[in-house]
Amino acid sequence: MPPRPRTWLVESILVTLLCCVPFGIVGIIHAAKVNELWDRGDLEAAEAASRDAKRWTTIGFWCGLIPVALLLLFYGSVFAMFIAAAVGAAAMN
Repeated sequence: MPPRPRTWLVESILVTLLCCVPFGIVGIIHAAKVNELWDRGDLEAAEAASRDAKRWTTIGFWCGLIPVALLLLFYGSVFAMFIAAAVGAAAMN
């Protein structure tokens, strides 16, 4: 008998709390099915639920991370412009 597939439950919960709620919830739903399907003996469905949980957790992670990275890039560029303006104004005096 193959080993029990990974549930991705902890990762799905973290993605739900920290990154992207809708995709994280879908990941939690699929993760919750893995053990139940495995215990019933439906190994293929348990593997499929594990793959789906991983997929939605990964999508949720990247959908949460990309906007944060873009926001940090934007604020970093605005900060750099303010620093450049301050240095330029100080040089003129």
